[in-house]
Amino acid sequence: MMRRLKIAVTGGIGSGKSTILQILSAWGYPVFSCDEISHRLWTEENYLKTLSEAFPDCCTDGIIDRKKLSAHVFSDREERKRLERISHPRIMRELMEKMERENVSFAEVPLLYEGGYEQLFDGVLLVNRRESDRIASVVKRDNTDEEEVRRRIAAQLGASMRERADVVLNNDGTLEQLKAKLKTALKLFCL
Repeated sequence: MMRRLKIAVTGGIGSGKSTILQILSAWGYPVFSCDEISHRLWTEENYLKTLSEAFPDCCTDGIIDRKKLSAHVFSDREERKRLERISHPRIMRELMEKMERENVSFAEVPLLYEGGYEQLFDGVLLVNRRESDRIASVVKRDNTDEEEVRRRIAAQLGASMRERADVVLNNDGTLEQLKAKLKTALKLFCL
């Protein structure tokens, strides 16, 4: 029986994790995203009810308001932890179910170390990028302000992630350079 290989792709907001997954997908690898699973959860009535009950001050007309919830949890560490206790187990359970169906797969896991999920994976690829480039990328992508992005960055682990990853991929050049670095990184996972 072939061993299943589950590799987490992590890094701070705006580091290029989604770009890495797009490249891997184009190369034929199964890829998954915790963010996509989270977005899908927002379509489930039961999940929305749980959030509304846990965060009643973040509701508009009795319905959980994503923007209010985001502003609330990114300004209060304990409230963010409370949201994570609700959402992370559901996200990780669904992610593991999907990855178990594949021989080799990759998953974008933004809060891998913060949630203590690294032990669920066979390897960790960390995408690293200069903070100024990350901020500019997220401001443009999310149409948000720089201060909001800085709050999100502050909520994530910093340099300590580099020490814990199996492979660190520096996203500091062109797309072609990134692809070449990724090919080299895959060899470290024996792929």
